[in-house]
Amino acid sequence: MSTSSLPDHVARQLAATPKAQLLEMLYQMLLGRRFEERTAEMYAMQKIGGFCHLYIGQEAVAIGAISTLRPDDLIVTAYREHVHAIVKGCEPGPVMAELFGREGGVSKGKGGSMHLFDRRRGMLGGHGIVGGHIPLATGTAFAAKYLKRDYVTLCFFGEAAVNIGAFHESLNMAALWKLPVVYIVENNRFGMGTAIERSSAIYDVAQRACAYDMASETVDGMDVLAVRDVVGRAVDLARREGAPTLIEARCYRFMGHSMSDPVHGHYRTKEEVQEQKEQDPIRSYMNLLIGAGLVDRQAVEALDQKARAVTDEAIRFAEASPEPSPDSIFQDVYSVPYGPYTTREQ
Repeated sequence: MSTSSLPDHVARQLAATPKAQLLEMLYQMLLGRRFEERTAEMYAMQKIGGFCHLYIGQEAVAIGAISTLRPDDLIVTAYREHVHAIVKGCEPGPVMAELFGREGGVSKGKGGSMHLFDRRRGMLGGHGIVGGHIPLATGTAFAAKYLKRDYVTLCFFGEAAVNIGAFHESLNMAALWKLPVVYIVENNRFGMGTAIERSSAIYDVAQRACAYDMASETVDGMDVLAVRDVVGRAVDLARREGAPTLIEARCYRFMGHSMSDPVHGHYRTKEEVQEQKEQDPIRSYMNLLIGAGLVDRQAVEALDQKARAVTDEAIRFAEASPEPSPDSIFQDVYSVPYGPYTTREQ
C-alpha cells in the first residue's frame, strides 16, 4: 500500500510510530474487546453484580489517546472504564477481580465496575457520578502546575456530561489558569437512551470550547490513528505550554448503555447498530496494518489468541481471589495525607 494514497494522519502515524507500538495498539484493542465480551458472560452468570457498562465499539478512543502518554501522566474517567484501566497499565486479573468484588481487585473489591482505581499506574478512577470527575481532573492538572511538574492529565467523559455546571466551571478554570489537561468527550451519541440532538442545543460539542478561548478539535473516534494524532498534539501542547484542549471523539457503542439495557432498546434501530458495526474500529485498523504490510492475518490471529488467553487467566485470577472480610469496610476510609505527585514524603 502506497502511503501517498493514505489520509494524512494515517501516513504521519505510520511514519512516526514504531512498528512494535502499532502492533501493541492492535493487541490492546483486541484485549479490550475480548475482556469486555467475557465480562458480559460473567455478568450473565451472576459472577458480577451491580452496574456494568461495556466499552465494545469505542476501543479506538481509549487506546489511541492513552498511547500518547508517559507512565507518569494521569487519566481520570467515567464509569465505562475497564479498557482505559487496562491500557493505562492495570493488570487484567486485578481489573476482573474488582468486577467480581474480590479482595485482589484494583480497588480491593470495594469499587466494582464503575470505580476502578490504581494510583501507581496513574489511573485515578472510574467515577460513577456523571461529570463529577471533571473538576478532579482539573485539580490534578492544577497540582502539576503548582508543583512545577510536566505530567499531563487526560479526562474522559461522555457527551451527556457537557450540559452540567461542573463541565463549564472546569473548562473556564483550566483556560484561565492555563492547566495541562486534555478533556476528551467520548461522543457515542446517546446519554443512556437520549440522543444528543434531543439534549444539546448544538450538535458539535467541540464548539463549546470557544466560550473559554480553548483549543478544540473533533476527531473520528472509530479511527485509532486519528485519535492518536489529535490527542498527541493536545498532550504536547499541554506539556509544552500548559494549555488545555477540548477534543470531541465521535464514536459508537455497539452494546446497550449498561448490562440492563438491551442492545437496541427503544431509542435506536437494529439497522442503525448494524450500520455502525460495519465501521468496527478493530477491523478497520487490522485491515490498515495488513494493507501496509506491517502484519499478516496469521499474526493477527496469534494476537487475538493471546488476548483470549490473557482474559481467561484474568477470570481464573478473579475466581481464586478471596471475598473481602467484613472488617475491611472500615479500612481505607480516609486517604493518605500526601499523594505520589507532591514533594512531601508519604
